[in-house]
Amino acid sequence: MEKRGHSEMEIIPSESLHSYIKLLKSNRELLVTHVRNTQCLLDNLLKNDYFSAEDVEIVGACSTQPNKVRKILDLVQSKGEEVSEFLLHVLQQLADAFVDLRSWLAEIGFSPSRLIQSKTVVNTDPVSRYTQKLRHQLGRDSKFILCYSQKEEVLLEETYVDTIMELVNFSNESLGSLGSLACLLDHSTGVLNEQGETIFVFGDAGVGKSMLLQRLQSLWATGQLDGGLKFFFHFRCRMFSCFKDSDMLSLQDLLFKHYCYPEQDPEEVFTFLLRFPHTALFTFDGLDELHSDFDLSHVPDASSPWEPAHPLVLLANLLSGMLLKGAVKLLTARTGIEIPRQLLWKKVLLRGFSPSHLRAYTRRMFPDRAAQDRLLGQLEANPNLCSLCAVPLFCWIIFRCFQHFHSAFDSSLQLPDCTVTLTDVFLLITEVHLNRMQPVSLVQRNTRSQTETFRASLGTLRSLGQVAHWGMEKNLFVFSQEEVQASELQEADLQLGFLRAVPELGLGGDQQSYEFFHVTLQAFFTAFFLVVDDKVGTQELLRFFQEWVPPGKAAAVSCSPLSLPFQCLGDSGLVGEDPFKKKDHFQFTNLFLCGLLSKARKKLLQCVVPAAALRRKRKALWAHLFASLRSYLKNLPRVQSGGYNQVQAMPTFIWMLRCIYETQSEKVGQLAARGICANYLKLTYCNACSADCSALSFVLHHFRKRLALDLDNNNLNDYGVRELQPCFSCLTVVRLSVNQITDAGVKVLYEELTKYKIVTYLGLYNNQITDIGAGYVARILDACKGLTHLKLGKNKITSEGGKCLALAVKNSKSILEVGMWGNQIGDEGAKAFAEALRNHPSLTNLSLAFNGISTEGGKSLAQALQQNVSLRIFWLIQNQITAQGLAQLADALQNNTGITEIWPLHLPRGRKSAEEATEDSSSGHQIQTGHLSEEMTRGRGGWGYASPG
Repeated sequence: MEKRGHSEMEIIPSESLHSYIKLLKSNRELLVTHVRNTQCLLDNLLKNDYFSAEDVEIVGACSTQPNKVRKILDLVQSKGEEVSEFLLHVLQQLADAFVDLRSWLAEIGFSPSRLIQSKTVVNTDPVSRYTQKLRHQLGRDSKFILCYSQKEEVLLEETYVDTIMELVNFSNESLGSLGSLACLLDHSTGVLNEQGETIFVFGDAGVGKSMLLQRLQSLWATGQLDGGLKFFFHFRCRMFSCFKDSDMLSLQDLLFKHYCYPEQDPEEVFTFLLRFPHTALFTFDGLDELHSDFDLSHVPDASSPWEPAHPLVLLANLLSGMLLKGAVKLLTARTGIEIPRQLLWKKVLLRGFSPSHLRAYTRRMFPDRAAQDRLLGQLEANPNLCSLCAVPLFCWIIFRCFQHFHSAFDSSLQLPDCTVTLTDVFLLITEVHLNRMQPVSLVQRNTRSQTETFRASLGTLRSLGQVAHWGMEKNLFVFSQEEVQASELQEADLQLGFLRAVPELGLGGDQQSYEFFHVTLQAFFTAFFLVVDDKVGTQELLRFFQEWVPPGKAAAVSCSPLSLPFQCLGDSGLVGEDPFKKKDHFQFTNLFLCGLLSKARKKLLQCVVPAAALRRKRKALWAHLFASLRSYLKNLPRVQSGGYNQVQAMPTFIWMLRCIYETQSEKVGQLAARGICANYLKLTYCNACSADCSALSFVLHHFRKRLALDLDNNNLNDYGVRELQPCFSCLTVVRLSVNQITDAGVKVLYEELTKYKIVTYLGLYNNQITDIGAGYVARILDACKGLTHLKLGKNKITSEGGKCLALAVKNSKSILEVGMWGNQIGDEGAKAFAEALRNHPSLTNLSLAFNGISTEGGKSLAQALQQNVSLRIFWLIQNQITAQGLAQLADALQNNTGITEIWPLHLPRGRKSAEEATEDSSSGHQIQTGHLSEEMTRGRGGWGYASPG
């Protein structure tokens, strides 16, 4: 018996058998063990008239699954070769339904006849049916984008535009960009931790995280994502806030009862998911919208998929891999949210629209070419709006405003000729949708002023503000029906679209929940409530500004702004953890509060708030804002370097500037500028965008002293450079490395810096500058006689740009250091720099590393070194200079006693030649022959004064 059982389990190839009946008999035990889906077999045998209804009843009468398989095999074999062949054909065609037989079917080499291939095979497998149901549901849900007004749906395909997706490391340093959404799931790029389970996608509010997930859903539903993914489960993190503390769920209930229920055999579907977790993709949108005290690293483990646990525990253990290890999990959150490193598989930063993305989005929103040109022209003329358009949410709002103006004002896309702040945009969008409820046309509606509109709708706005404020204080973004009704909102008010129904319900929930269409809108209405409610005192008004000071250090808010009471905060300083971490909603609330209390909003708000109350709140806000800024800068760590008093500011400082800019008060800007007690502002890695340059300029153009400004490693682009125009008159150091700046931005720099001619340091390392931009930089060097340091490494400059720059260097009597690492100037560019080196009076540091220079260029440089006495450090690593070229460089050093360091790379093949090229130590020269890592080269090129880049 034991011997016979062993022989039955052996796989017997079909070629060795004379019939399919024998094949089934010989492999009977294997089939009985691994065929679990008998219903699918019966459906196909019945559909093709191989089985009768009586046969199906006979199989159904068997009490166990193995007995059903045995009975099917007996009946099939009794009906002959054709039926046996068809059974094998079904097993082969429905590989997902019979996954355990894949290897056996491959080994026997089964190939059906033409007759059998012509037969219809239907897939009634529960797993396949569930996959089809998920595709249908996600395809339906992702096909349209529901606009926030709940009055309009637009096709995702007609409106979606990709944004800048950047792979980053644990420290948020760039690892390169992602070309498509499918690359998110790619195993070959950007993996930080092989044991991690979660792809973490983060970015600022409104940058398009939720839209990205909706696009992923659409791609999966239409079969355009990884074909191995059979399940796609999409959850919004705020859904987990709807559950009570006492609610307990199993993983199966969470997936099936709270997302999508299988139409047949849920146990079999769940078993398949547990066996093959790599076939599932989970997306969790908005981790920041959970309670602020939720910590992924302090959640109890739950490794059993059947044991009930709180939904938040299930979420945390899915992300960690304790549950469904191997499944793909994609989590989104706002900038500032961090998750434990052990959970991370990849980390992706969304940066919003690039200029090309913005143009593509404009074409989708405005099909008419003339309308596109007028709109882009208006944006070009208004850099404040243009920079806001880098954020897809704000871009959409602004475009809707343009559409409104296009309809209302003689069919011309035109905005008022003034600065438009984020507060202005939200006020306008609020006005437009309040007016939509009026039974008149858009043109007639505009006869009612903004003031009249807000006065008529004050009750609605106050109720919306009450809901928003209540949630903001408690870090809540989803509101129950009772909470909404408590604010006295009417049913008609809900139709305005500011609040929308939440599709997910908590356990046993039979009442509707609501949310603001975006957290930014909730922040706006919170600020509106703080301004218009006469019961709000000074302490409550500044409730969210208290995040700017350490716990227990209350800011003095009653000082007069006219007397500049910067000492009100004493010497407490702003220390410890960045106060806005995980609290973007507070940041935006403060921003809108400054905008609403600005004098420009006085006329609008006086119709709903007593003038005395407005003055009191404005006075308290300004005093607190000034004191916070001065104290913040005063207490930052300082470094004395190169004659500068340098401070390294943090993202909190950027938010302070944004708040000041939102006031649009020149007086506020002047007083803020007086509070800057340093002459070197270092704002690197602050996640600043081009709109922040506008806020920075708003303050710095009042700064009467000369200033060094370091904005390396942000996201400024050409718009940001354009917005810095008002403050170039005081800037002596301009550092804009790693900021996606193109030739257009360099042209602005040329126009501005050559006006004032005070710049001494220009850093443009690792941007997108070509030969055209290099020409502008050369003109800057020609015009600015005090320019001593020029950093242009890792751009796209070739020999033509190299020759322009070399000529400018040759003519400069002040230049000390030039960094050109990582371009492609080649031998022609090297020859031009050789001419510049001959008898140059000032140049001490030069980097031409990684520039495609061969021996020919090396010879020219070697000859030039013999006629140069100023150069001290010369970098030539990562070029193609041969032994002969290195030998000539060594010979040149015999006649040049000034050079202390030279770095050639790619040494001659023979050890003897290398020694010959480096043996000149008697004159004090040191030819470094070590291979620098790219990281070291990049680090020195980006930030150091003595650097190759």
